[in-house]
Amino acid sequence: MTFKKNNICLGVALATITMAGALVSPNALAASSAERTAQAANRKAEMLEAQLQAMQSEIAALRAQVNNVTPATAVDSQKVQELDAWMTSVKSEPVKAKNRDENLIFFRGGYNRNDNKRNDLLTGNQFAGNALGGGETNKDGYYVGAGIDFGLTDDIWGLLDDTQVLAELNFQYINLGQKNFTGAAPGAAPGTVGANPLATVINLAAVDTAGAPGLAGTAHTNTVTPTQFTLSASPKIKFLKGSAFQPWIIPVGLAISVISPPSNGVTYINPGALFGTGAEYTLWKAFKLGADVRYTLSGKSTDGVNTNGFTAGGYLGIGF
Repeated sequence: MTFKKNNICLGVALATITMAGALVSPNALAASSAERTAQAANRKAEMLEAQLQAMQSEIAALRAQVNNVTPATAVDSQKVQELDAWMTSVKSEPVKAKNRDENLIFFRGGYNRNDNKRNDLLTGNQFAGNALGGGETNKDGYYVGAGIDFGLTDDIWGLLDDTQVLAELNFQYINLGQKNFTGAAPGAAPGTVGANPLATVINLAAVDTAGAPGLAGTAHTNTVTPTQFTLSASPKIKFLKGSAFQPWIIPVGLAISVISPPSNGVTYINPGALFGTGAEYTLWKAFKLGADVRYTLSGKSTDGVNTNGFTAGGYLGIGF
């Protein structure tokens, strides 16, 4: 009887424990599931927060880049705008016609005076103590010539406004006058010194008017005309561009002189330096009237012939 009572009590206890476990297990499971859900939500929130922070970092970096680039971009934009404005102003300006006085062709003439007279064999002197009676030639004469001015700049390459620099090419012919020599001594035999005109030493070997023997193919002359041809290239500085009156100077140029007759050493070319000044006035449109003074300095004689001298005269120019 007692054993049965114990079995019954044990069964009741087991049943009670079983029922309690059945009641407790759903609650425990429910609590565990809620915790897992909460944990997952927390993880998602943490991931979203991390992504948000990364996006904020990227936005901050982009803002920094924009702030750094914006000044340079603004400067470049300003330069582009200034260039556009300059191009617009250039296009709107009327096309300037080429000034017709930038280049000039001119024709010169006037008075010439050499520093020294010719005094050599081929002009009738320096032979046997001046036995031919030639004497020295003239210092004075005349010149004619022409030249061209080529415009290089209107403002001395930005140094001085309204001041032109031109390249001048000029040539001129100088005539120092004819020397006459009266003829033969009375009664002189043909072919002798006295029978020839008292001109140059070449006449001694020339055939006289009577056909006397002499150097074949030559004939005597009773005159001699010293001449000189000068070719020069020079820079020319012309002031007051655009005005009717324009003075100018040649600071220094190169001059090549050719003399005739040749010197005693049969030399006929002598280089030198050219200096000059002048002024011109616009008469009408491209026509200009001017005056100038020039001096040629050769430095030394060419085998006894000195080509130093000056010219003074006028010129007529046409601009083109």
